[in-house]
Amino acid sequence: MSPRVVDPVARRRAVAEAVFRVVVRDGVEQASLRNVALEAGLAIGSIRHYFDSHDDMIIFAVEALIQSIDQRVMAHVRSLGDRSDVRPGERVLAEVLPLDDRRRDEAVLWLAFATAARTRPSLRPHAERLHDGLRELCRRALTAMHASGSVAADLDLALETERLASLLNGLTVDGVLQPDRMTPELTTSLLRRHLDSLR
Repeated sequence: MSPRVVDPVARRRAVAEAVFRVVVRDGVEQASLRNVALEAGLAIGSIRHYFDSHDDMIIFAVEALIQSIDQRVMAHVRSLGDRSDVRPGERVLAEVLPLDDRRRDEAVLWLAFATAARTRPSLRPHAERLHDGLRELCRRALTAMHASGSVAADLDLALETERLASLLNGLTVDGVLQPDRMTPELTTSLLRRHLDSLR
């Protein structure tokens, strides 16, 4: 009987998904090799076969999260010039807000990893990528809105990019920590009101 062939890319991805589930449910502190192995239905030795250390596993999971969000958001960014879309900027920016289960889990992960990076230097470059990525998304959305004439002609793009990123951060934190108060409907209304105020 020949040994079973394991796809290392698929296995690493499965481990990342197990990290996500543990972090969403219990926090980064509980995403130990043992707990992740249990969640993934694997032996700890299997985890160690694919990751050199606990940090390596967590960093891989953070990168997988960044890539997943980036791929989905960039698909929407490419359609920013579509004139048939009434509110393209709002639609694109809403992709990073906790408006449904998937985006809420992503927001929980983003917040957990960004908070952990404060005391874990190995995570800081990845938290900075999340920070910079949000600002790049805001800049692109505002640039497209400016080109379409849906914001003021004299818009200070640099300042408004920072203001919009701060709003999205606040909506995300409140949506994660106070979901009964910062509902998807309220979140969407606040984003829309802000974008309308830029006219």
